[in-house]
Amino acid sequence: MANLKEIRNRITSVSSTMQITSAMKMVSAAKLKKAQDAITAMRPYAEKLTELLQSLSSTLDGEVGGSFTTQREVNRVLIVAVTSNRGLCGAFNSNVIKQAKLIADSYAGKQVDIFAIGKKGNDALSKTNKIAGNKSEVFDNLTFDNVAEIAQILTDKFTSGEYDKIQIVYNQFKNAATQIVQTEQFLPLAPIKSDKPVSTGDYIFEPSKEEIVLTLIPKSLKTQLYKAIRDSFASEHGARMTAMHKATDNATELRNQLKLTYNKARQAAITNEILEIVGGAEALKG
Repeated sequence: MANLKEIRNRITSVSSTMQITSAMKMVSAAKLKKAQDAITAMRPYAEKLTELLQSLSSTLDGEVGGSFTTQREVNRVLIVAVTSNRGLCGAFNSNVIKQAKLIADSYAGKQVDIFAIGKKGNDALSKTNKIAGNKSEVFDNLTFDNVAEIAQILTDKFTSGEYDKIQIVYNQFKNAATQIVQTEQFLPLAPIKSDKPVSTGDYIFEPSKEEIVLTLIPKSLKTQLYKAIRDSFASEHGARMTAMHKATDNATELRNQLKLTYNKARQAAITNEILEIVGGAEALKG
């Protein structure tokens, strides 16, 4: 059994760790509320924008999307991996990294590069794939304008022919305890189909439906990427809050076990001292 000093040191160490994990849990909980409100407020707008684009496109020629819908033979693929800049959030980052590697392996014999948004993904995936870009600093000031710049970079890489296909891998926020890894095709745009009849008799389009669609597509792409990063941002804080909650519970349990061990060891030491005193007193009597 470890001596009393060693047990006391371990209790102090575990207590300090417990205070840190508890503080991190509270910080993540505070940040989660803001991030959750942001993604919850944004989803209806993103869905309505997609619905509007579908409604307009369903009445137009399939070629109206121009270079955004160009289907080419897939030889060069770009995977946009959205992770976090910090760890201590359970399997949040590893799930995205694992999914990105699975997608890369599915394109055997093809050129597969990584565009990293998040330091953790950049560090892990740079060991197996070429990093075509890294925009981890976007989390320092997560705004639509900053994400729109990244979306424009990705769009340019596709329209210039540098890549034939671009996919996004990220964690979709469901709740604080659940994050779902999602893989979305960014470019080329999949053919937009709608089974619902679209009535345009009540609307006057100015300048034209074609030009409106061509204006909506870049806006929709920027919104899609922003939603993915916002989802990931909220998921990160939810995953970290859950991980730190479990870590705090485990530390509390370990501290209680150590205190019990310490008390048993102290009782044993006191008992031995009493026995030694009694034994010495009996020896003097003899």
